[in-house]
Amino acid sequence: MQATRQEWARKSGGPAAFTLVLTLVLGLGLSPARAQEEDDGPPPDDLTVAQSVAAQHGRGAVTNLPLPRFVSLKGSEGNARRGPSLSHRIDWVFTHAGMPLKITAEFGHWRRVEDRDGAGGWVHYSLLSGVRSVIIEEDMAELRARPDPRAQVVARAESGALAKLEDCTRDWCEVTAEDADGWLPKTALWGVFPEEIRD
Repeated sequence: MQATRQEWARKSGGPAAFTLVLTLVLGLGLSPARAQEEDDGPPPDDLTVAQSVAAQHGRGAVTNLPLPRFVSLKGSEGNARRGPSLSHRIDWVFTHAGMPLKITAEFGHWRRVEDRDGAGGWVHYSLLSGVRSVIIEEDMAELRARPDPRAQVVARAESGALAKLEDCTRDWCEVTAEDADGWLPKTALWGVFPEEIRD
């Protein structure tokens, strides 16, 4: 099922139920900004320095947490701005609670984020959550009872489905959504790093 970002942004309500034959399709809420705010101002003078330090050390200049790292959108709407301040115009509006985002830079209370297509901008940290989620990228992906390709299939998910991220081994991750719980290969997911282990 394909839809433009504008179409997804116009949809209301949450995703469909995640059932045994999963039909949960994530309306990836990313739309062009509805309104342009104040004129773009120059980024803060030390923004380039902060990004440079982060790139060299793989750590955020503000939080000292790893960069890049994954988070999720806390509410149902989040403005992605051209720069890390309210004086920068809004380029995108994320419109789906729980969608995974990748933080690539930090400056003060702002985080530079991008979605699975690489689109995004600067978002205030209060709009982000540490609760992890993933997008299933494989159509009719088979969720299995154990992290084993021979294990019983407990559910299927369409491409674009959103799920909460649980444990991860070297090659598999457990995901949950509504009444479904199962394991998927990491290669079928966006929102987790290939080398990431979670337990």
